[in-house]
Amino acid sequence: MILIRHGQSEFNIRFAATGIDPGIVDAPLTPLGVEQAESAAKDLGGLRITRIIASPYTRTMQTAAPFARHFGLPVEISPLVRERYAYSCDIGRPVSHLTTAWPEHDFGQVPDVWWPAETESERATLGRAEQFHVEMAARADHAETLVVSHWGFILAMTGRSVTNCEWVVIEPDAGAGTAR
Repeated sequence: MILIRHGQSEFNIRFAATGIDPGIVDAPLTPLGVEQAESAAKDLGGLRITRIIASPYTRTMQTAAPFARHFGLPVEISPLVRERYAYSCDIGRPVSHLTTAWPEHDFGQVPDVWWPAETESERATLGRAEQFHVEMAARADHAETLVVSHWGFILAMTGRSVTNCEWVVIEPDAGAGTAR
């Protein structure tokens, strides 16, 4: 499985400059973030990818878009791979809004309000990451799955801090991956 962090978001650039939450709900990608996603899709374009999963945030769905186009695959949306809820950018949008903006994505059984109401503990994030890892390890297409996610979730899955559009490969029987 390949885990990739979303491209640079409007939240990332403003928070990095000030260290203060800029109050951007469900932050979209910056123009650089869009370029990063396009570049990553080209870099990984030679791999065999048969499944794409993304969190329900705009920044991850924007990052997944060039992969979906390249591989000709739908994007499955899963709140299980969302960011650890801690900042304004981690407030999502209802599925009723997202399905209008992203009609080509598979929202399956995602509830209309899928993000928590309060800050998520590190323990809860680690539990969610473990649940996802166990579910994916049991799948035959584990090695051919691309997961577009977030810094906090990838850290919980692998113990590694990744930059925007950096990816990590996870083996089904390993708890940590190899950053690229």
